Amino acid sequence: MAQNIPELYGSLVFNDKIMRTKLPKDMYKALKKTIQNGSHLELDVANSVAVAMKEWAIENGATHYTHWFQPMTNFTAEKHDSFISPTGDGQIIMDFSGKELVKGEPDASSFPSGGLRATFEARGYTAWDPTSPAFIKDRTLYIPTAFCSYSGEALDKKTPLLRSMDALNTQALKLLRILGNTEVRHVTTTVGPEQEYFLVDKELYNQRKDLIFCGRTLIGAPAPKGQEMEDHYFGTLKPRISSYMHDLDEELWKLGIPAKTKHNEVAPAQHELAPVFDTTNVSVDHNQLTMEIMKKVADKHGMVCLLHEKPFEGINGSGKHNNWSMSTDTGVNLLDPGKTPAENIQFLVFLTAVIKAVDDYADLLRISVASAGNDHRLGANEAPPAIVSIFLGDELMEVLSSIEKDEFFTGHGVVQMDIGAKVLPHFVKDNTDRNRTSPFAFTGNKFEFRMLGSSSSVASPNIILNTAVAEVLRQFANTLEGVSAGEINHAVHKLLKETITAHKRIIFNGNGYTDEWVEEAQRRGLYNLKATPDALEMFISPKNEALLTGHNIFTKGELYSRYEIKLENYIKTLHIESNTMAEIIRKDLLPSITQYMEQVARTASLKKSVIPDISVSCEAAVLTKLTSLSEAMTAGLDALKRDTDTAEGCTDILSSAKTYESIVLSDMENLRKSADEAEAMLPENILPYPTYGRLLFSI
Repeated sequence: MAQNIPELYGSLVFNDKIMRTKLPKDMYKALKKTIQNGSHLELDVANSVAVAMKEWAIENGATHYTHWFQPMTNFTAEKHDSFISPTGDGQIIMDFSGKELVKGEPDASSFPSGGLRATFEARGYTAWDPTSPAFIKDRTLYIPTAFCSYSGEALDKKTPLLRSMDALNTQALKLLRILGNTEVRHVTTTVGPEQEYFLVDKELYNQRKDLIFCGRTLIGAPAPKGQEMEDHYFGTLKPRISSYMHDLDEELWKLGIPAKTKHNEVAPAQHELAPVFDTTNVSVDHNQLTMEIMKKVADKHGMVCLLHEKPFEGINGSGKHNNWSMSTDTGVNLLDPGKTPAENIQFLVFLTAVIKAVDDYADLLRISVASAGNDHRLGANEAPPAIVSIFLGDELMEVLSSIEKDEFFTGHGVVQMDIGAKVLPHFVKDNTDRNRTSPFAFTGNKFEFRMLGSSSSVASPNIILNTAVAEVLRQFANTLEGVSAGEINHAVHKLLKETITAHKRIIFNGNGYTDEWVEEAQRRGLYNLKATPDALEMFISPKNEALLTGHNIFTKGELYSRYEIKLENYIKTLHIESNTMAEIIRKDLLPSITQYMEQVARTASLKKSVIPDISVSCEAAVLTKLTSLSEAMTAGLDALKRDTDTAEGCTDILSSAKTYESIVLSDMENLRKSADEAEAMLPENILPYPTYGRLLFSI
């Protein structure tokens, strides 16, 4: 019997409906005030919430609770405690206090800290985030929390994200007041992160050391067919995939995650899930849960979900499209142009602020998505280039151009699409097209930041985006502050004109994949930070440090710790990949080549023994080629080992990262060429691991 979806949705979430039912009215109002206004939560309220939360959790089968947090690992962390409390007479009661709800004490020294914590400084704290609802998973009550050190430094992604949301709210309210909007009490950013992923058969996955240890294939000859037929995108779902997606939807819906859209993506074995937008903090939590549940559901279906940005060479990688906007508590989307965008002053001010923010802090936005995995993807098949630019579409470009030229924008009116067939309905044409090559595209009433990698947390890019826009809103407010009501329209027009003129270089509506755009971007003075080490070098520049410390997103120590952690992650990733590649080639591929060469040599010998004059040039050619490739791989392994040791021996962390990027990666690419060429010559029954053809087309 089909599930009742409205009853299923959020059934494992301690949401507003449950709180109203379980909490006394005064306690419910106090908690809602904290959630909506960020006011301090008193201990008596926390105690009341804890009792209600425990009762509800136990009713739903929970035996434990955990403070669920997001350390700087791109994963989540949890320590489970049971509700049991001994009574002293050999019995127990199920207990959970406000203090246990509000604060936890995990070991802080075992998580990345970038030097903020020494190993012997173990104590850390988790603090309940009441703005993100608790939920039940695997018979445990999960309580979303922030994570900090004993001395108060943020050791997680949630804390700076909440700080950035506060910063944007403060500056947006200030500017709205100047523009005459007195109704709004709170501005929040909203995000809907689309998630791309691959599904492969678990049995085949377990035969690939590179997928197990690195999440991507380090060698592999291309399959006879890739994505060139363009038949997989939006194609009919295979029964096994459809069953997985149905189960995934239900598991996500139980946790209140609004999974909306699902479809096949461009590459074979690639798919996408898109949720409905929510407040940024909740969306970040939801996306972390989504990635975890994707993997668990895949396992139940005998598959493995791959979230690496580039698991297979030569076909599309996977990204995460961050649909970002700003909304008021009065229900207004500040990036909605309305029917007449040229007359919507509020929209134009906030749109222009985003344009300036992206131009001023394009390097930080690139840094926010930088990783070893994403470096393989950016600029490749269907992914945006590493150059940050904004797509606005023709109509908005004309609106901005008219402001810059002091001209009146007449607009195009409502355009009805007539496709030509009488039976097909007419519909209104959108005011912008979609540009798949743009890293930062306006898509009707939001911006789609398309550079994010599929495996990363969406917290980092939203921290930067929120803060950069908050800074520009602050600048705008300072410029307009004190202007009289009679002069405000003139002052706004002047501000818009000056901003558009100064920052229109970041706007590009064309094809971001062309060499001409790379040259044009260089002429415009835009950044082209292709590799993570080059990008991260700019993370701690005076300009970026001033932004992030000035809005209290990070202390200087917190900022530098993240710089260290990002570089360390890059180095560790490539070190693991180097070691894994060497092991696969040395222990698996080279012995397989030797085995096949022995077979070929026996075949040649047998032919000669039967027919002495017969030609064995075919066998000789195979043996010669495989010998040459084996020797090249042996030399390549020596170079890879030598250069990896050199990179590891660098005393400076940035130098180490750059050595990995410029030398070790090059060694791996050269080694792969020989390996892939040799693999293509071997029969599949000789290979000790499954080929691309089996991995991509077995389901």
